[in-house]
Amino acid sequence: MSQVTHLYNSAGVWIAVRSGDVIYDAEGKWVGWVPWNDDEIVDTDGHYLGTIIDGTRLFRSSFHTEREYPGYPGRPEPVIETGYPGFGGSVPLPPDMTDVTL
Repeated sequence: MSQVTHLYNSAGVWIAVRSGDVIYDAEGKWVGWVPWNDDEIVDTDGHYLGTIIDGTRLFRSSFHTEREYPGYPGRPEPVIETGYPGFGGSVPLPPDMTDVTL
């Protein structure tokens, strides 16, 4: 089983789960994946969704440049129930970034 990481917005609200290279929203719906060896996430259509910052925050850059189409990884298995992780604590948004809406 892949390591599970809970992802939060700037207000500290849990919005997503990363399991390996797959991203699920807080309700367990597959919303994207990490196709490259970095923290950029693309949605299920292969378009930029957001960037993981400091390992637990999911933000969207205002100045992101689209990368080459990453291909389609195939539909992943449903996420395993991870339980509610609690409040993540609020943090200021980095410059030129916004919260991701899933």
